[in-house]
Amino acid sequence: MGTRTADLLAAAGVGIGDEVIVPSYGTTDVVEAVRAVGAAPVFADIDAWSYCLAPASVAEAIGERTAAIVPLDVFGHPADVTALQALAGARPLPVIPHVGQRPADSAEALQRRRHHAAYLDGRLTGVLTPRTAPGVEHRYHSYVVRVPGNGRPDRDAFARALRARGVRCSVPVTTPMHRTPAYARDVRDLSLPETERAAEQCLALPVDAGMTRRELRHVVAACNALGGLLPYDVAA
Repeated sequence: MGTRTADLLAAAGVGIGDEVIVPSYGTTDVVEAVRAVGAAPVFADIDAWSYCLAPASVAEAIGERTAAIVPLDVFGHPADVTALQALAGARPLPVIPHVGQRPADSAEALQRRRHHAAYLDGRLTGVLTPRTAPGVEHRYHSYVVRVPGNGRPDRDAFARALRARGVRCSVPVTTPMHRTPAYARDVRDLSLPETERAAEQCLALPVDAGMTRRELRHVVAACNALGGLLPYDVAA
């Protein structure tokens, strides 16, 4: 996994002794690609709404040994590669988007997912719906909402209640990479507040291209029946 990204890192001259800035929120593929070339991953925080690497956090993580930045498109929202490239400054610092294993979308499937996402956006009231940065085309590989309240306990209770009502849902990222046993001891003082908040609050709802309008209405009814939006500020 992550072989193509590892090949691109190696081609850019990244290797033993180097550091590569990566997201902690996402798949293990990115970290595996960095380790495959002998480099060390350095975790940066994510944007509160795109869930992709936050350029401001990446800027703080850049050090003398930084050799590359590997962003990840998350849930179908593309990373802000242009903003990350602007961080390089005077010395070359390649930005190498992670190449995942997801098959290419057909135009019809992509259009239907976006149509379904727009339907949910306009009708869900019990959760915080996704936001897309201006000018960005979201591919909605997953339709990820936030469950406001007291973090993981409320999100998990909400998920159980939805499943009891027949709605398929899942927690997209249960544990950020910097909190896994492989890294937690080495980065115990690392603060990635948006990453940890997302891991505690996010829930993926079904938005498959093949869903019917009746199925979408059922998702909306089940979510909205669990209560209205609580006072909440995602950036607090």
